[in-house]
Amino acid sequence: MAVAAKASVMTLSPVREQLRRWAFKLSGYNRYGLYLHDLYQETPDVSEAIRRLPAEKQDERLWRLQRAIQLDLTKRVLPKEEWHTYEEEISKGRYLTELLKQVEFERKEKEEWESK
Repeated sequence: MAVAAKASVMTLSPVREQLRRWAFKLSGYNRYGLYLHDLYQETPDVSEAIRRLPAEKQDERLWRLQRAIQLDLTKRVLPKEEWHTYEEEISKGRYLTELLKQVEFERKEKEEWESK
């Protein structure tokens, strides 16, 4: 999966890639050890996607969220060497993408069947 993520990063235009890197650095959630998908609001689709994650991934997500809350309460951030990089964000931080697509597809299919 890391190779595919890296390949998708390389296919972006250089300007677009630089803008994404800039936005990643500016967002600051990596300073708390969070990935982008950790920040998703728990809509019914997101909640279902999280429920479908393996237990280990659910535990990792919960641990990252709890650590970030603790850091925020104490007005601290992680040491810089523990911050996630942009490459790590692309390879590991988009863990809900496929599950969300599947959940949304199933929901739309169910709505379509119920409307008939």
